[in-house]
Amino acid sequence: MIEIRSLHKSFGMNNVLQGVDLNVESGTSTVIIGGSGTGKSVLLKCILGLVKPDSGTILLDGEDVAKAERDAFLARFGMLFQGGALFDSMPVWQNVAFRLLRGSLKRPAAEAREIAIEKLRRVGLTPDVAEKFPAELSGGMQKRVGLARAIAAEPQVIFFDEPTTGLDPIMAGVINELIREIVVEMGATAMTITHDMSSVRAIADRVAMLHGGVIRWEGPVAEMDSADDPYLSQFITGSAEGPIEAVR
Repeated sequence: MIEIRSLHKSFGMNNVLQGVDLNVESGTSTVIIGGSGTGKSVLLKCILGLVKPDSGTILLDGEDVAKAERDAFLARFGMLFQGGALFDSMPVWQNVAFRLLRGSLKRPAAEAREIAIEKLRRVGLTPDVAEKFPAELSGGMQKRVGLARAIAAEPQVIFFDEPTTGLDPIMAGVINELIREIVVEMGATAMTITHDMSSVRAIADRVAMLHGGVIRWEGPVAEMDSADDPYLSQFITGSAEGPIEAVR
């Protein structure tokens, strides 16, 4: 579904991506791990066309994303943002149905609201939540609303940016389980960036570690712990000793 070849991106003297190669198979869940500042978010932004790479190619289902018609291209994606990114001035149902109320995916308001309520139910929220505002919800509920919005338009590809940040361990487990269930049900292709190894083990089919501007290791999640790569081993164990230098 997603094919990345020799992707480079620098910001001034900061060489963030230095030749990323990665394949994400259709219908699979791939998790990108790596330390802060290694370029995980930049990689997602390059795929979405929010950041223009310096060189390299990104193909979505065989089509060069740089040449794709933007509205049709973006309609294939859903996104769960790290901070929720809900609109405070809109009730929950309008947040969930945001893409269904405008642009090429526009539906009548009543239909969009019904879809929003259906998606809220799917993430474990009752219909009465639809009329509330984000400020009236807990952090865990806001994260569920963000997940409902990500799937509202039935996307082919869903990106999850640090989906459990700021959540307690129990709610993080709930969100991980929901993500896994929804991705399987929809048959969607999922790409997640996270530091949370419990999330990696819960939602990944495959894992890719980004370090030094390249993918250092990529493979099935079941092979991650036994992989013979010192960078990967240090990251997943959280050891202070190893080739990755802690930023002090």
